[in-house]
Amino acid sequence: MQKIQKIKGTQDILPPESEKWQFVENTIRDIMHRYGYHEIRTPIFEETALFARGIGQLTDIVSKEMYTFEDRGKKSLTLKPEGTAPVMRAVIEHSLTVARPVNKLYYISPFFRQENPQSGRFRQFHQFGAEIIGSPMPEADVETILLGLDIYRALGLSSFVLKINSVGDAESRVNYKNVLKEWLKPHFDALCRTCQERYEQNPLRILDCKETECRRITAGAPKMIDNLTPAAEEHFRAVLRMLEENDVAFEIDHRLVRGLDYYTYTAYEFIGSSLGAQNALGGGGRYDLLAQELGGKPTPSVGFAAGIERLLMALEAENLLPETALRPDMYIATPGAEGRMQAYKLAQELRAQGIRVETDLLGRSLKAQMREANRNGARLVAIAGESELQAGKVVLKNLENGEQQDVPLAQLGEIVRKMLAPIDSQTATVRAENRDS
Repeated sequence: MQKIQKIKGTQDILPPESEKWQFVENTIRDIMHRYGYHEIRTPIFEETALFARGIGQLTDIVSKEMYTFEDRGKKSLTLKPEGTAPVMRAVIEHSLTVARPVNKLYYISPFFRQENPQSGRFRQFHQFGAEIIGSPMPEADVETILLGLDIYRALGLSSFVLKINSVGDAESRVNYKNVLKEWLKPHFDALCRTCQERYEQNPLRILDCKETECRRITAGAPKMIDNLTPAAEEHFRAVLRMLEENDVAFEIDHRLVRGLDYYTYTAYEFIGSSLGAQNALGGGGRYDLLAQELGGKPTPSVGFAAGIERLLMALEAENLLPETALRPDMYIATPGAEGRMQAYKLAQELRAQGIRVETDLLGRSLKAQMREANRNGARLVAIAGESELQAGKVVLKNLENGEQQDVPLAQLGEIVRKMLAPIDSQTATVRAENRDS
């Protein structure tokens, strides 16, 4: 019978790789909580209309990449391709802004897009993101940027650049679209087919095109920041001043745009220098008009999303991920069948004290159990034979230096914790040195 294999564009995250993911996710949660963000978990699928309105019919995501299907009630559903629209739907549906005028939310979640799998890009991929719902202030824009930077810094990442731009307010965008279209008109025939399609309804996306000829044409295009209303310019300047006050280096990138009309003011990206062509670590910006687009009241909002696969690739490139798999603190080995029951009970008692313990589950010889303890990277082995257990003790062996001693069962947990303390401290120091080097 033919083996069933995983779907193209998906991946099995196996140990010890999964422990690297946990390391990254735990760091993300820690920094989010320091900033006062609360986790939100939205369904894995939503009504298709949410993404058509929340991302835009003209985007590649909606027109080409979504996993869409009908349920038994003939309702069109879609596996979520991004996180902001579901978060905003939940905020509106549950009236979160009534109880709290500003909601600071974060998520860590899988998403789905049917695109060409390549390095750092999958059909099921994972992102973390943060949203501030309810604040129109430039301080909120800056906080989301600082939040992202602090997550990257906490992981030790240094090879990345913050790029930033303003896409203006609604009035700025209407005026700029007209200016840009007028400037592009003489070059229309030289644009790629996709950009010709964008010309009428989504002209800002032409600035973001990766085709060589389109980039050559738009190199001299009018800049958005030269066409801002006074209010939009004041907001952007305030964001830049606060970044400078917080010693944040940035580059203004005039090609950095958001094509849909509900995006406003700040747009930014974190660009990794160690990732090759797929170099965007994450990005975000302000979307003050999205709530209205989804049927809610006007709600100023700003946030960002970042890929976890890309982040792991960047950390790997800079040698910043933990080198060892999750190791048991100790392994309890039993020379014969007689002591197994008591040894198993001992393992449970030690686990209840917070010690990571493994035992033999195959009825192997003592020699084979010692090999298994070494293979798993156990720091200590407690040899619990029937005679030792009857005497109320075990033989405790340190596998890192070969020393062993008889230890009373009543004191085993306390002695093990004391032996592990300097090892854990040394491991933490090494990780910090690797991160800071």
